Amino acid sequence: MSTVHVIGGGLAGSEAAWQAAEAGIDVVLHEMRPVRPTDAHQTGGLAELVCSNSFRSDDHEHNAVGLLHEEMRRANSLIMRSADAHALPAGGALAVDRDGFSQAVTDALTAHPRITIAREEIAGLPPAEWDNVIIATGPLTSPALAEAIQALTGEDALAFFDAIAPIIHADSIDMDIVWAQSRYDKPGPAGTGADYLNCPFDEQQYNDFIDALLAAPLHQFKEWEKVPYFDGCLPIEVMAERGRETLRHGPMKPIGLTNPRAPETKPHAVVQLRQDNALGTLWNMVGFQTKMRYGVQTDIFRMIPGLENAQFARLGGLHRNTFLNSPKVLGADLKLKAAPRLRFAGQVTGVEGYVESAAMGLVAGRFAAAEAKGQPISQPPETTAFGALIRHITGGHLEAEAYSGARSFQPMNVNFGLFPPVTISKPEGHTGRWRGPDKALVKKKAITSRALEDLAGWV
Repeated sequence: MSTVHVIGGGLAGSEAAWQAAEAGIDVVLHEMRPVRPTDAHQTGGLAELVCSNSFRSDDHEHNAVGLLHEEMRRANSLIMRSADAHALPAGGALAVDRDGFSQAVTDALTAHPRITIAREEIAGLPPAEWDNVIIATGPLTSPALAEAIQALTGEDALAFFDAIAPIIHADSIDMDIVWAQSRYDKPGPAGTGADYLNCPFDEQQYNDFIDALLAAPLHQFKEWEKVPYFDGCLPIEVMAERGRETLRHGPMKPIGLTNPRAPETKPHAVVQLRQDNALGTLWNMVGFQTKMRYGVQTDIFRMIPGLENAQFARLGGLHRNTFLNSPKVLGADLKLKAAPRLRFAGQVTGVEGYVESAAMGLVAGRFAAAEAKGQPISQPPETTAFGALIRHITGGHLEAEAYSGARSFQPMNVNFGLFPPVTISKPEGHTGRWRGPDKALVKKKAITSRALEDLAGWV
């Protein structure tokens, strides 16, 4: 059996090495710290938490990230075992003592008889004789390795910053206000002429919205997180600062659109939503990348007509990050199509968040171990959080080229919009339209119950 080489000792790489070793495969884990430090890390410890110490909600019945926690626990996750052992009081969330957590991961990997830890930088592509490699280098992938990957796959294989627009759950959009129409009714190569959802503003609503943008507090980035502005991805608040009419002549322009509920009245401005995944459960706010703090984004975006009760799968952002154009360059086995000996894991694949990154490491480690043993690779069911994430990054996301020639794939947290729909029944004796919090809770519980049932066979 061949040795598995894992490059990167963050959460994803640590989990990948653990999973492969636990499956009986020899692993070499290559981590360049502390030989070569990064701008973000403070120690040489494995699985160091660079930002928050929270793994977010631990509610596995009603929260998608809580479900991912539980799936990882049932799959013998080192990251979750270490997090549980060093948990701190945090209400319904799982927060950890960051030093104790990192030390626990480091100690477990160091003590494992099948794992060798090599403190060295892998500059450029791994040696050709390494035939089973997992690259888990995260958002701070070294320039030499990033350039080598680009040389293999093309200029649009990697992005070096996120220009993220918010994403909304479809069932929280008010379709009594919003209407479906493409600008000038143009269908595009993959469209019907009604491919966007349109949220109309009158003049007063628009001015109130601009006032809120101009007053909003912005996220303060560390030096290593900062990115340059390009005219194609300016934050909306920067556009608003350039003049009150700028957004109305940019991403909020109303031309080519007619509100069927008021055909004689031209909207003063329009926010367009574009379908973001093949399931049709998630919709992207077109051109709405932002540096506003998360806490105010929700309040301001709910000023948009039709989005008063919007539930966000992801909020907007603009920060430094290295990630693959995974739908184009990765297969469902997380292998690079242009060089199948290389498998990717973690945030570089286009997932967002500690737990999501570690989960992709877990899956990649299991895939690599199966390959080393000459066994077929078993995909996690799409109904599980593992499967929903893999499906999204390798095929479930809808690229924007069909509409505008622009690349639109961006990192995503796990959320219920990534899961296949589930059928639920109204409570006995209930009449009329069933919606609101009660229905949402029942739906979430149905998704999580199905996921854990389907996970059992894969684990």
